[in-house]
Parts: sequence; C-alpha cells; structure tokens
Amino acid sequence: MKKKIAIFASGAGSNARKLIDHFRDHAFASVSLVVCNKPGAGVTQIAATEDIELLLIDRLSLQSEDFPKKLKEKGIDFIVLAGFLLKIPVSLVETFPGHIVNIHPALLPKYGGKGMYGQYVHEAVIAAKEAESGITIHLVDEQYDHGATLFQATCAVSASDTPESLAQKVHFLEHQHFAPVVEKLILREI
Repeated sequence: MKKKIAIFASGAGSNARKLIDHFRDHAFASVSLVVCNKPGAGVTQIAATEDIELLLIDRLSLQSEDFPKKLKEKGIDFIVLAGFLLKIPVSLVETFPGHIVNIHPALLPKYGGKGMYGQYVHEAVIAAKEAESGITIHLVDEQYDHGATLFQATCAVSASDTPESLAQKVHFLEHQHFAPVVEKLILREI
C-alpha cells in the first residue's frame, strides 16, 4: 500500500511541482492532497493540472481540532511543507509525530523563526555578510524552524549576490534535494 503525502504550500508551488514529479508513478508513495491557504496561489493550478485533490484552508480551519482527523480520514501518512506560511498547530504535530517535514531556505539554526521566510531570509543572510547559505530539511515540531535536521546543503554567497540571485541558488538546492530526502524519510516506514 502506497504512503499518501499531503503537500502544504502557500505560493507558486515550484517545490510542490518537484515533489509531485518525483512521486508520480512511484513504487511506495504518492502525492494525494495539496493543502493551500491562499486561493489563487500557483500551487492550486498545479493541483488542478495534476488532478490532485486540493483543500483550501484558512488559519481557523488549520487550528481546528477536526483538521488532523480530516487528514487521517483521507489516509494521509506524511505532510510535506513546501513554502507553507502558517504555523503548524500542536494538534497536527501530535497526530503526525515524525511525519511532518519542512524545507527552510537557510542553514538553521541561523535565520529561522517567525517572519523568516523567502526574501526576508536572503536579505538577512546578505546583510550579515555570510560566506554561505543553503537549505535545511527538517522535521516539524511545535516551534518555528526547530525540529530535528534531516539534511543540509550549502551554496556560496558572493559579494555581488542580491536577495534575488541568492534565492536562485537556494531554489536550485531545494529542487535538487527536497524530494529525495522526503523519499528517504518515507523509506524508514516501509
């Protein structure tokens, strides 16, 4: 029986696209649900094009005690946060312990926490004159960007980098590593 993945995303969905492509016709896992909190976000069109069920939510429905039950009723085994900008409630962490994974566009524990996402992260890295940045793929717990690290990859930050050029380097790492790391996490259950 294939493990069912729910992708939570709030934006364009480039990481969601890579995950969907990776797990298409996969032997032991598939993306069966996309959860989004922004109607009209690019990821909603990806879900429609791929004929994957889309669940639009808001902050209140995410916090609802019924929400984890709804995911369990749909048979979801793993939750993958791919640019999802709402904090995951404790009830969801408790329902899916060790089964929620996030990708962060920096080398945690640096540049994590509330408000540290997307361009804000890249701006902070450049302002601090860091020599490198990268990605962190980690399990999700009750705190922002805090759970156990599964994988990190780095890229150099040059003096000429802008937040936009650094974002491109980080996106490359995300697209290269996220799906294979998720696959390894799921393999632990097989």
